[in-house]
Amino acid sequence: MHSAFFYTILYGLLWISLASCRPVAEKAGETWKDQLETKLKAYGHRNWVLIVDSAFPAQNAAGIDMIVADVSLPEALRFVLHEVDAQKHIQALIYTDAELEYVPEELAPGITRYRSVLHEILQDRDYASLLHNEVFEKIDEAATLFSICVIKTTETLPYTSVFLELDCGYWNADNESNLRKIMKENEK
Repeated sequence: MHSAFFYTILYGLLWISLASCRPVAEKAGETWKDQLETKLKAYGHRNWVLIVDSAFPAQNAAGIDMIVADVSLPEALRFVLHEVDAQKHIQALIYTDAELEYVPEELAPGITRYRSVLHEILQDRDYASLLHNEVFEKIDEAATLFSICVIKTTETLPYTSVFLELDCGYWNADNESNLRKIMKENEK
């Protein structure tokens, strides 16, 4: 009799825990766009926003939030860049996978079209292509201290993810360098 009660309680707890495992956007009753807008207002330099393909794995690390967007990667990327541009306090340092330029059409039908669309989206922006593992080393390092938002799209082509490292929108590396020089000069 006691074991039946125990299993009933265990089953109930399991059901409650599984019911809470939904994408972030569903929990709040908001769209993925609403969720992103809220995060961008809170984010600052050293936070990241990743716009990823559908095979991107869910992460266990605290501080990494996944938002499932039922749209193509280019559509999500356009929206994310528009929203980052609308913020005065942040700007994006953009990274793509270096491997993307080498994926042949024969192995990934549609990759040539995707590259064309991506180049159109990023044509007026500075961005760097890094090896996939190098990007993830940067993200892993940042994730130990800073929040990361992952926008998971419906994209089914390899090496198509775009990674945004957020930086200060009103202070840049040149300003910081000049400030450090001023401080050093004033120490004398």
